[in-house]
Amino acid sequence: MALRGARDMSELTANEVATVSFGERLANSQAFGKLFRDGMTLVEETATYLDGAGRQESKRLDRTAALAYATESMRLTTRLMQLASWLLLHRAVKEGEMSLDQASKEKAKVKLTSVDNDDNNYKVLPERLRNLIDRSRLLHSAVRRLDTTMHARPDVTQSQPDNPVERQLGLLKAAFERK
Repeated sequence: MALRGARDMSELTANEVATVSFGERLANSQAFGKLFRDGMTLVEETATYLDGAGRQESKRLDRTAALAYATESMRLTTRLMQLASWLLLHRAVKEGEMSLDQASKEKAKVKLTSVDNDDNNYKVLPERLRNLIDRSRLLHSAVRRLDTTMHARPDVTQSQPDNPVERQLGLLKAAFERK
């Protein structure tokens, strides 16, 4: 683990060590690997669609639907670029290029805010674009859950802060809570 400023491992609390270790393990997990592959595949698939078949489909839409297509394709592209940024940051953790602490600081630039829904726009979109939007929303949800888990700090007010089982249960609980 990388040093944190002037502090070394001996100065870190048990909670900090457990949190970093748990988060780094998650970055190296099969679940993260699958999420990374699925996310990057979705980015490539979306780019191919928007540059090819999607462009052709958008030309056949009426004016209102074409505006909806433009709006929603921009939202989709923005969402996927944010998700790809998060995934690439955490791949760097997995590959040892940066610490989880460094990734935590950098991820502040990545917006994992709630996904906007505009049902009126969604209804008039081509089916393939709707499918890509739906898949991006699922990816977004999975990344937010993993982000919460990886960067969760144990509750220091618990009655037994040095109990490793309680600490791990708290981290697991945070993984499944939704913001």
